Amino acid sequence: MKEQKTPKKQIIIFYVVAILVIVLLNMVIFPTITQPKTISVDYATFLKMVDSNQVAKVNIDRSNQRITFTAKGKVPTITASSSSAVSSRTILAGGSTQTVQEQPADPGRENTYVTGLMPDEKLTERLLAKGTIQFTADIPQQASPLLAVFIEVVLPFGLIVLAGWLFLHMMQKRVGGAGSMSFGKSNAKIYVEAQTGKTFDDVAGEDEAKEALVEIVDFLHNPKKYADIGATLPKGALLVGPPGTGKTLLAQAVAGEAHVPFFSISGSEFVEMFVGMGAAKVRDLFKQAQEKAPCIVFIDEIDTIGKARDNSISTNDEREQTLNQLLTEMDGFDGRKGVVILAATNRPDSLDKALLRPGRFDRRIPVELPDLKGREAILKVHAREIKIGPDVNYNAIARATAGASGAELANIINEAALRAVKCGRKAVIQEDLEESVETVIAGYQRKGAVIPINEKKIIAYHETGHALVAAMQKGSAPVTKITIIPRTSGALGYTMQVDEGEKCLMSKKECLEKIATLCGGRASEELIFGDCTSGASNDIEQATKIARAMVTRFGMSDDFGMVAMETVQNQYLGGDASLSCSPETATKIDAEVQNIIKKQHAKALQILKDNTPKLHEISKYLLEKETITGDEFMRILRGEEKPELDNEDGGTPMLSGVSSEEVNKEDGEPNS
Repeated sequence: MKEQKTPKKQIIIFYVVAILVIVLLNMVIFPTITQPKTISVDYATFLKMVDSNQVAKVNIDRSNQRITFTAKGKVPTITASSSSAVSSRTILAGGSTQTVQEQPADPGRENTYVTGLMPDEKLTERLLAKGTIQFTADIPQQASPLLAVFIEVVLPFGLIVLAGWLFLHMMQKRVGGAGSMSFGKSNAKIYVEAQTGKTFDDVAGEDEAKEALVEIVDFLHNPKKYADIGATLPKGALLVGPPGTGKTLLAQAVAGEAHVPFFSISGSEFVEMFVGMGAAKVRDLFKQAQEKAPCIVFIDEIDTIGKARDNSISTNDEREQTLNQLLTEMDGFDGRKGVVILAATNRPDSLDKALLRPGRFDRRIPVELPDLKGREAILKVHAREIKIGPDVNYNAIARATAGASGAELANIINEAALRAVKCGRKAVIQEDLEESVETVIAGYQRKGAVIPINEKKIIAYHETGHALVAAMQKGSAPVTKITIIPRTSGALGYTMQVDEGEKCLMSKKECLEKIATLCGGRASEELIFGDCTSGASNDIEQATKIARAMVTRFGMSDDFGMVAMETVQNQYLGGDASLSCSPETATKIDAEVQNIIKKQHAKALQILKDNTPKLHEISKYLLEKETITGDEFMRILRGEEKPELDNEDGGTPMLSGVSSEEVNKEDGEPNS
């Protein structure tokens, strides 16, 4: 990995600041501290003290025009006017003054005095005549011109430059991190095989994507057999898919399999506050890649810099310059050198068309959500480092997690391990994995939540209504669990349904039955309590979404037929849709959606009316036990012997033969 130079820069800054502090102390502070404290007197007082034999030592400083002397005893008073002349400012020759530190004299000890030097020719004779006074004179020395220039010009200028540099360094850390001022440096992280440690064995559930990348690895291993036939390596491969499916892991696995250097950089690292820096970083990245060829360059979240260019007038911005430089560099390097560009994105529809043409990103490799077999393989890969009990059934957990990504499956394994530790077990058992599935889907159990008994009764009837409507329809997925234990996600209860097999298509009948099941909770509230609550908000949202898709996208409406009136955008990031029709048609669509939901709501209400005794019986049992399994639910529904209340603590039961789940969450607490 690239060495970080930031600590060295910090040491240099520390030494520079330390030297400046020492110089400042020596030039200003230390002289001020070590300078003897003196008492300022006038020249007449000095002569009087000389005549009275109080003076011991005298120093005449002609360069500063002052006399410093030591004397003992009380300072004599000359006159009232002269006494008032004693101040902290001593008059020097030429009319200038000098400030000294004035201090009261101590008659009992020797004090230091200072006075101005007067043009007194007889002073030397007077001092010699006393015989006991030691006096000296300083030799005037002229300062070096270079030293004067350094002190007066160079030193202040240097301090200003240093202060500006420190300010820019601080601003650099605030706005752009350590690399915002490293002009032209890509800051790409360079890995080698030993550092990535990833191979295709670490990637599960993406067999098609791995197969598409094996050819790239083979080219990097055996370039000669491709060169003999005249084939060139694809310059780029674009990995597209939902978040958490392992796009970055696939790129690292390619580098690990090929045993070549691996450059990793995020698209956002190219975008800087200074215009032109992104393009410079692209040039530097490709320069390093060609120097270390064969190698792999991986650009994560390439949509940050690869967005499609628009037709606006002001298009000469930093992002577009970076994109233009990337297009130029991908055209410029020779594919036979073995430099492979891998990129990942969740938004392939937003990329510029020039970036996707052959010769740049030749291949588009989908990395989709894993199927049943893939989920089971992913669970086993992530369970390698976890102590797993002998009774764990990966297939059951895989069937219970339809639509989960690889990252979510890894989180499920980790949550199961944490739960095993919390329960004091040495290994993960099946119950831990089943509870972790529900934790990832609906959050942790809120066992301490206090719900009034009347609201708890409404929740029990609501969830039983879902389960009963689902069980009375032939095309609905079997019910595997019903619970009224609140979860941290806001769900006050949920009904879990599981399909018996993997499904890729949904028929019109299945869509309508699913809407009817979603309406079962609200229908149960209306039938039993004659009122409705806010607990069905999530059911209403899901039912409306399915009904609208039936009309606008699936062609399942008799009035509109096979006409697409809605366009899906960002299919990997939520799949938001936008209508592409006239306002009149949109009004008709709304009416058709309302009609579909009303019919299914009436159907659900009729099913519950026909089975009201079972609705009361199951709801009462659920209210007492809080959580029941699908088997318990079906035994009561079929009129078999009622199960005993052997699980009074409301613990989570084991899933039985599950393959997918549907969680109907209550967003708010029901009204009483």
